[in-house]
Amino acid sequence: MHLIDWTILLATLGFIVGYGVWKTRKDATSDSFLKGGSDNRWWAVGLSVMATQASAITFLSTPGQGFLDGMGFIQFYFGLPLAMLVIGFVFIPLYYKWKVYTAYEFIGKRFDGRTRLLTAGLFLLQRSLAAGITIYAPSIILSKVLHWPLAWTCVFIGVLVIIYTTSGGAKAVGVTHKQQMAVMFLGIFAAFGFTVYYLSDHASFSESIALAGALGKMNIVNTSWDPTTKYTLWSGLIGGFFLQLSYFGTDQSQVQRYLGGKDVKQARQGLWMNAALKIPMQFFILLTGVLVFVFYLFNASPVHWNAANVVALEDSPVGPEMADLEEMHAANSAQLAQRSIAWIEAERAGDADEKVTATSSLNEALAEDKLIREETASLLRNEFPDREPNDKDYIFISFIMDHLPIGIVGLLLAMIFSAGMSSTSAELSALATTSVVDVVRKERSDGEQVLATRWATVLFGSMALVFAAVFSLFENLIQAVNILGSLFYGTILGVFLVAFFVKHVGATAVFIAGVVAQVLILVHFGLDRMDVFSTFSADGTIHDPIEIAFLWYNLIAPAIVVVLAVVLQAVLRSKAISN
Repeated sequence: MHLIDWTILLATLGFIVGYGVWKTRKDATSDSFLKGGSDNRWWAVGLSVMATQASAITFLSTPGQGFLDGMGFIQFYFGLPLAMLVIGFVFIPLYYKWKVYTAYEFIGKRFDGRTRLLTAGLFLLQRSLAAGITIYAPSIILSKVLHWPLAWTCVFIGVLVIIYTTSGGAKAVGVTHKQQMAVMFLGIFAAFGFTVYYLSDHASFSESIALAGALGKMNIVNTSWDPTTKYTLWSGLIGGFFLQLSYFGTDQSQVQRYLGGKDVKQARQGLWMNAALKIPMQFFILLTGVLVFVFYLFNASPVHWNAANVVALEDSPVGPEMADLEEMHAANSAQLAQRSIAWIEAERAGDADEKVTATSSLNEALAEDKLIREETASLLRNEFPDREPNDKDYIFISFIMDHLPIGIVGLLLAMIFSAGMSSTSAELSALATTSVVDVVRKERSDGEQVLATRWATVLFGSMALVFAAVFSLFENLIQAVNILGSLFYGTILGVFLVAFFVKHVGATAVFIAGVVAQVLILVHFGLDRMDVFSTFSADGTIHDPIEIAFLWYNLIAPAIVVVLAVVLQAVLRSKAISN
């Protein structure tokens, strides 16, 4: 990486961290450290909410998702605007009315300490794991740039975030989110602009979109009701609604952001700002990934996106086999370029028949490309069992490092690191606040409360590092985060829905319902993942009668909690009457 890129990267990160420390140097009260000071305007709340959600995974994994699967992932966010309305009119007024530091403090006041501990505990478990992923994601970048071992890179990133977060708590997190979001927006606009510019040698923007559409990358809406399909209109509207309702309404990393608003109106408007901007932002990032896919139709791509793995294979005893695969891949890449040019020429000539022929030949070449990549991954697994063969989250960073100009590389790395810092610091602050306020509850002075929260930040940061060390790349990091959230958020949301809307249900009923729902979800997920009930049909396809897409957990779990809590309350009441 060039000295200019290093300068831009380090100067940007140094400014953000230094600004956060300087701005909060005199704010050592529990109100500012745990909640952020309660003086933010709506636009600051909105930017902070967006910065918390937009982790490094957003800018690493989402373009890769667009590259591989196209625009369909955008359906995941279709339920978000409606969720923001519900939270704005129901959740926020109650949080402000009860003057709570955390969402789970409200549950304790509505039910009891046992239910408060259940929801807080599920949040701590889920968010600690997620924090490990958000540390792991930017570590991929630095390990690629510096050629450091991934584990040591995780430690470097984690320690930096821990130091930054313990300096000013929630206040420091909030005041730096504005700068971080500015860097994020500037970076993704730059990546998009340069990708379009590079494509102009072969195709215009509209022609590039048309080519991507012909290859299935622009299929935005899927109306299938198949519960095994990950992203559909219905899973996004229904499952996505409940996931977003739980994440923004009950996850302390987000609740902490809008509890820092000046009043209910400012907090509510901040969430609505997020509702208005989030889907366009994700659409834009996915579209960038789709355009990178089109770019690599005309330009040679690596046979495997993780360059370190390629070097290891080339220098190993299977080097000759790897050389053969690289030669096959290079020949196929040339075929992709020729057929893509033929498609563009047919598009310009208005020759529909030739376009059909070119599309068919392109799909054949893409299928061959997939086979060569799978053979490379298989070779890697056999020769280096300890190396991760899944390279999908390296796609966008490889494009950045290999093709973008000096200066822009530094800016985009700063973008991804800013996103990583913004989300991880918010997560650690929320984890620390929840543990001090909801789990280890005791009378403390203002200074003791701040000190306890600082130590809790260090503890959860260390735990996140441990979790980061055991994460593989899964299928895709952005999916890993959403799967993890879907396993726990539904139960938490169910408890909150009972608290808000089912006034006659008491603590015992909702506690039992929450425990049962969480156990059922985890058991189903385990049985599904292990294919316990799977069978093979005559054509060789796998059929699993219990398989469902993970987004539906966000509907199933709260439904179990609400229904079971109502039933249990009726049983408990009848027993009380009979006695």
